[in-house]
Amino acid sequence: MPVAPLKIAVFGAGAVGIYVGASLLAAGADVVLIGRARMRGQIASQGLLLSDLEGRRQRLEGDQVPYRENPSALAAADLVLVTVKSADSATAASAIASWAKPSALVVSLQNGVGNVDTLRSLLAGRQVLAAMVPFNVAQMEGNRFHRASGGELMVEANHRLEPWLALFRQAGLPLRQCQDIAAVLWGKLLLNLNNAVNALSGLALKSELSQRAYRRCLALLIEEALGVLRAAGIRPARIARAGPRLLPALLRLPDAMFTRVAATMLKIDPEARSSMWQDLHAGRPTEVDYLNGAIVRLAESLARDAPANRRITALVHAAEQGGLQPLSGAALYRALRA
Repeated sequence: MPVAPLKIAVFGAGAVGIYVGASLLAAGADVVLIGRARMRGQIASQGLLLSDLEGRRQRLEGDQVPYRENPSALAAADLVLVTVKSADSATAASAIASWAKPSALVVSLQNGVGNVDTLRSLLAGRQVLAAMVPFNVAQMEGNRFHRASGGELMVEANHRLEPWLALFRQAGLPLRQCQDIAAVLWGKLLLNLNNAVNALSGLALKSELSQRAYRRCLALLIEEALGVLRAAGIRPARIARAGPRLLPALLRLPDAMFTRVAATMLKIDPEARSSMWQDLHAGRPTEVDYLNGAIVRLAESLARDAPANRRITALVHAAEQGGLQPLSGAALYRALRA
């Protein structure tokens, strides 16, 4: 008797979710995307185009992309990829608990460090794994979803991933299994502290990171975060070419030297921007409380302060209220040091 193909549901199909889900779909996987009506309408009318830095261009027509708004579409899934914003983790868990079969493997592909704990606490008895998406995905004109930077998906090591490894590899999304995924998530969070810098700069990522004034802001945020992590006994993993403790010094190099020494950090599509910039300009709440705010909360739990991360969190919240005015690198640095 033939074995039924394994089914995948991507819950929270925004830019990253659509890129991952559509890549798996293009590789022959049985995938359903679950998200908002607006995106469903866009895909139905325009289809979507997948692209990346290496020149990939792969079009899927609207009728080739199963996209649902109702979480009941989770019911048949053997693998659930959670790609919602951090603030929606509890809502996602509730939907999974209501609709997904208990045997389904749940993998969090979210930014931040606390999402998998939220999912596990609300999905008792189910297998939930943490994972990290290292690359940036930008939604471009023409409903193009562009992978604007590199890196492999990193996931908590588990034997239940075995049936999925070949499929993810075929989709150009190889899964790198890690024994200490918590260290990986903290390492990624250090890099994600730049999301707020980028959002407030108003610039594309490559342009922002090419300017020492903005890199000094990021160096300040990372250095402060490293102090908090040390006090908490947390050792973040190396995600970038340079280790976490070398990053502040590297970021403070003059532009010409940084361009030579850290060329891989600038291997970003010139059009790419952070998801936080995209959220601000779409009028959506950002994830700043789960990135810079996570450092602030960890510091508070240790009776410490993280003033630079606290200040940039406040600046992003102010920008969420409207009237966003881009800040120069010098002005932002002064605000963080005030």
